[in-house]
Amino acid sequence: MAIVIQPYRREHEHAVQEFNLRLQASTGDPDLVFSQTATPRWLPPEGDNPVWNEFFVALEGSIVRGTYALKHEVIWLREKGLQRIACYHHPLSEGIINRAYASVGVLLARDALARQPFLYALGMGGYDRPIAKMLKALGFNMMLIPFYFRVVNPSNFFREIQALRQTPLRAMLMDIVAGSGTGFLAIKSIQAASRLRGTGEPVDTEEISEFSTWADDLWQKGLPSVSLAMVRDAKTLRLLYPKGMATTKRLLISRNKVPIGWAIVGERRKDVKFGQMRVGSIVDSWAAPKNAASVVRAASLFLENNGMDLIVSNQSHQAWLRGFRKSGFFKGPSNFVFATSKQLTGLLQPLEENERTFHITRADGDGLPANF
Repeated sequence: MAIVIQPYRREHEHAVQEFNLRLQASTGDPDLVFSQTATPRWLPPEGDNPVWNEFFVALEGSIVRGTYALKHEVIWLREKGLQRIACYHHPLSEGIINRAYASVGVLLARDALARQPFLYALGMGGYDRPIAKMLKALGFNMMLIPFYFRVVNPSNFFREIQALRQTPLRAMLMDIVAGSGTGFLAIKSIQAASRLRGTGEPVDTEEISEFSTWADDLWQKGLPSVSLAMVRDAKTLRLLYPKGMATTKRLLISRNKVPIGWAIVGERRKDVKFGQMRVGSIVDSWAAPKNAASVVRAASLFLENNGMDLIVSNQSHQAWLRGFRKSGFFKGPSNFVFATSKQLTGLLQPLEENERTFHITRADGDGLPANF
């Protein structure tokens, strides 16, 4: 029977639950699930909202064989203005567990492209993952979004970071480094030197419940410095980070009582690669380039004061990367891929010149609910 892809409706919910159970039973992966409800809990399509989620199911008769989501949103492009695009996220296929349905993944991606040619995907776990390879074969352009980290508690870092403990010998050496204090002194000395070089005028950090009109002013002031940015005006920010969202904190950073930027911070869920560390993340941010380092330092200090052992972030804009380096962050290996369809890549030209000022963060793409 032919596979038919159509919008996810309430009558499909039971079949989606059965699809989820098949994937989990065969893989043992609790994250291989699609929304149990046809109406998105985050960013539902309502009124004239500029950003919303839309779900789709691939049906063989009444049986669900695949799913995917589109996050419809607006981006700002230098010299081109506003453009409506979509993020392709949470594609799941029965082909993961049954080779008879290996073609479903491609069918899902092609269907998404037909609905919105200006399509992108973000994250995916690296170039070597199946979804990244498939999108590349479909003509998507790929680039890595840099990863930066700051060690707050060196002793816990060396004891828990699994990338440095992959063999018994390495694990023993890391325990020695953690116990002797040499790692603590080395990391703190490097980070302290970076922070001294990057010290600027003092700022005030305020945790806020929601974004107001001041965010519109900051959005407009920051636009000349970027070649691409997902819209971050006050209305959009209130949708992305609603007042009741408890998994993240909204920070307003001011200097002399004048707003200079904002940041979204939160604690990541437990991940085996970080062991038992508490890992904080600067998941989103906005400011004029001259204030990027001040915003990074303010967000970092907030997370440090809330007991984080490690602070991480993915950022693409060169001004923000300088801000992280000035704030004592190290650059690490990234698996956070930004993939753009042929049509969207065409809008981003000249690519080599523009990509240095793309403003892409960890909160773009499928956003926080999937990652926290």
